[in-house]
Amino acid sequence: MRYYIIAGEASGDLHGGNLVREIRLRDAGADIRCWGGDRMEAAGAVLVKHYRDLAFMGFLEVVANLRTILRNMRLCREDILRFRPDVVVFIDYPGFNIRMASFARRQGFRTVYYISPQVWAWKEGRVKTLRRDVDRMLVILPFEKGFYRRWNWEVEYVGHPLVAEVDARRKASADATSSSGEAPEKSKPIVAMLPGSRRQEVRLKLPVMLSVAERFPQCRFVVAQAPGLDDAFLESFTRGHGSVELRKGDTYGLLASADAALVTSGTATLETALFGVPEVVCYKGSRLSYWIAKRLVKVKFISLVNLIMDREVVRELIQDELTTENLSAELSSILQPEVSARIRSDYAELRALLSEGGDASARAAECIVETASGN
Repeated sequence: MRYYIIAGEASGDLHGGNLVREIRLRDAGADIRCWGGDRMEAAGAVLVKHYRDLAFMGFLEVVANLRTILRNMRLCREDILRFRPDVVVFIDYPGFNIRMASFARRQGFRTVYYISPQVWAWKEGRVKTLRRDVDRMLVILPFEKGFYRRWNWEVEYVGHPLVAEVDARRKASADATSSSGEAPEKSKPIVAMLPGSRRQEVRLKLPVMLSVAERFPQCRFVVAQAPGLDDAFLESFTRGHGSVELRKGDTYGLLASADAALVTSGTATLETALFGVPEVVCYKGSRLSYWIAKRLVKVKFISLVNLIMDREVVRELIQDELTTENLSAELSSILQPEVSARIRSDYAELRALLSEGGDASARAAECIVETASGN
């Protein structure tokens, strides 16, 4: 059967790569085209457009790149019509994918949305459009099933795909240590800095993160370099911070050895929690984008960790609160053994909640193959 999968960000490519592998296990003849990245391509999908050409952050950035976005939408519509898939699968990326779902529905294609847009945070009215245009909604956050039920839509909770992904990486790290016969010696506590995968967010957050490093000479600071960011771009920030290291394309390897982390808001906050690393969540946008978002978004927290737990498990430093002084104070706190232990205990509760649906990638692939076959 023929599958068309659309993801527009690094996290979507991660989950999409696992999804492609699981689909191919269930449908040996699967013909898959995708918008995504290296992971989806490596798993066996034909890559039409890379997410690094799609990711625009914030209201101002979207407006500034509107012509490019509209051109990409036209390209996507034309490619879907040429390919004639049995099912179109949308992975998060709502600004683009909700419009593509409407197009696919009008053309008579079956549709599955895997990883719901965060309509529970803002623009709830989009639920009506999604219910009209999506045959099956597969959600990965426990509270989303109840949210959609209030809109008279029964959706399917498949668990969170990061649980299996992180478990596999932690096991690989443990096996590597076991086979070597001894754990690697670590002279200093490692503080991971995860500034994001988009240039816009890195420009705003990484300088503040780096300003903290000189205050903690007892720690080793390592910046996680997302695959879509080139060396020269990140080195333009780290130059002058001689003790700070860059780790390219190995965020999970870094988190597996980290003692604390400074993390930009988004999926990375949840990845960090699943690795059991105490973290401080950092958010900073352009002033206009933040002003607009503050008036539209209706959630108590910005990090997935706190949203899922419905309480403050990790500290969030938002906009003007994200300063060198505040970030230094919070890092000092989470490096304390008693605070670190409390956070890890909450993380264990979080992991249990996210594991209730089972292996998310496998369950999602089963639903998608069923839908593609008309069942």
